[in-house]
Amino acid sequence: MKIYVVYDSEGEHTKYLAEAIAEGASENADAEVLIDHVDQADIRKLKDMDAIIWGCPGHFGTISSGLKAWIDRLGYLWAEGELIDKVGAVFCTTATTHGGLEMTMHNLITPMFHQGMIVVGLPGNVPENALYGSYYGAGVTCPVDSDVLMTEEGLQLGRALGRRVSQVTGNLTAGRQ
Repeated sequence: MKIYVVYDSEGEHTKYLAEAIAEGASENADAEVLIDHVDQADIRKLKDMDAIIWGCPGHFGTISSGLKAWIDRLGYLWAEGELIDKVGAVFCTTATTHGGLEMTMHNLITPMFHQGMIVVGLPGNVPENALYGSYYGAGVTCPVDSDVLMTEEGLQLGRALGRRVSQVTGNLTAGRQ
């Protein structure tokens, strides 16, 4: 199965989270995981993927302009139904505790629904999500006044999302064969 992680990152926080997600997905021996910054991400690769995970820093509760511009280029894939039934998941970082993590993730999920994707979040029984995360994806607060770019809890949450996407994608692709 092929999983594509696409991220926008300005201060390296979201990059670290994306790398943790890719690491978690790669724990599945059947997973081929690709990861690209949005500036290098190729939308033509998406139709060959089984799962797509995208994320960005939250900008006032919405998608960063770099990732939004990339998503806006997916219209031809929508017109051809190329992303229908692919697994999707999202992630986000913000600078403040109430900086709009969940609103940003909702905004990231919406285009996936428009594409006909199957959106995967993190259920409450995932230990890493029980006290720290969000049901909508991996959302991590990274205070700007901290020397730590990503907490261990944030990395664990990212790996948990990657594992979950890989597991669900594996179950779905096995059922299609």
